[in-house]
Amino acid sequence: MLSRLILKGFKSIREVDLPLLSFNVLIGANGAGKSNLMAFFRMLQALTQRELQLHFARLGGADSFLHYGRKETAVLSANLYFGSNSYSFDLEPTVDNKFIFFKEFMQFQEDAPINLGCSHAESLVPTSPHGDNLVITIADCAVYHFHDTSDTANIKRLQAINDNVKLRHDAGNLAAFLYKLKKTSPKHYELILKTIRQVAPFFGDFYLRPFPENPHKIQLEWTEKGSDYPFIANDLSDGTLRFMCLVTLLLQPEMPKVILIDEPELGLHPYAISVLAGLFRVASQRCQLIVSTQSLNLLDEFEASDVIVVVRENGQSVFRRLEEEKLRSWLEEYSLGELWEKNVIGGIPTR
Repeated sequence: MLSRLILKGFKSIREVDLPLLSFNVLIGANGAGKSNLMAFFRMLQALTQRELQLHFARLGGADSFLHYGRKETAVLSANLYFGSNSYSFDLEPTVDNKFIFFKEFMQFQEDAPINLGCSHAESLVPTSPHGDNLVITIADCAVYHFHDTSDTANIKRLQAINDNVKLRHDAGNLAAFLYKLKKTSPKHYELILKTIRQVAPFFGDFYLRPFPENPHKIQLEWTEKGSDYPFIANDLSDGTLRFMCLVTLLLQPEMPKVILIDEPELGLHPYAISVLAGLFRVASQRCQLIVSTQSLNLLDEFEASDVIVVVRENGQSVFRRLEEEKLRSWLEEYSLGELWEKNVIGGIPTR
């Protein structure tokens, strides 16, 4: 589990020291900085794949990542604590708007920190003889956002049938992933179907088969209860399709160590949001969850101690975890969502 994150100089985050629990819910106004925290974890994915420079180049270069650019911020630094193990790095911008490592360290248990050197463009953890487990741990911090349900979304296109090792960040391989799951973990597959039917009673089953014209491909198809006629993903509402993605993610047999989900409530009915909250509770016993939401209904399902309020103060993002004891008298009369709406706990736009 990621027990603590110290992050400095990253986008709107000037400096944050954030203890994390098994379940964490981020709330806040648009632009407060919730998505920037998610963006940091996407950057970590590129780091473990030694594609950091490509990641920066695609998204505007070093100045786009530094807090108010290099004139304001000279270094982007991070410390990640996984219990008694840790990983830290400092990145400095170059004249050609790239980053190089000014320092990079990893530490295991009580052993002395391992200095990986400086002036390299890509992380040396993946190539270090001691870095295998750390790479696996960091790579297992996975960010998901199932917002794209357009006609051209990956989830609605033909997929490689062998792209089934893990669910992709946009569920673009959902059909291939479910096809494997049905064969290898039928109990989990049936639980996924049962949970989807709670919200979509008309749903019968997924119709999973190699694509007739190309057996190396597969397409997301499904049937209604009592019928064997196959429908395609375009025949599902956006909310139902997103719910299918979320259920598959949260009920799969082998979970990522850390799951980050950005705005899971998009397009969901209030009842579906209630079911989703229950799935979060169960999943947080198997992995660590960091969820960003704008939904009052979803917030109402959680405890105050689960919630981290993100606000923008003096040009920077500030993260504050709610304290149950301080809100006890309020919570006797109001729900968390109502307290958010009334600005008792913060997290709404301020002038």
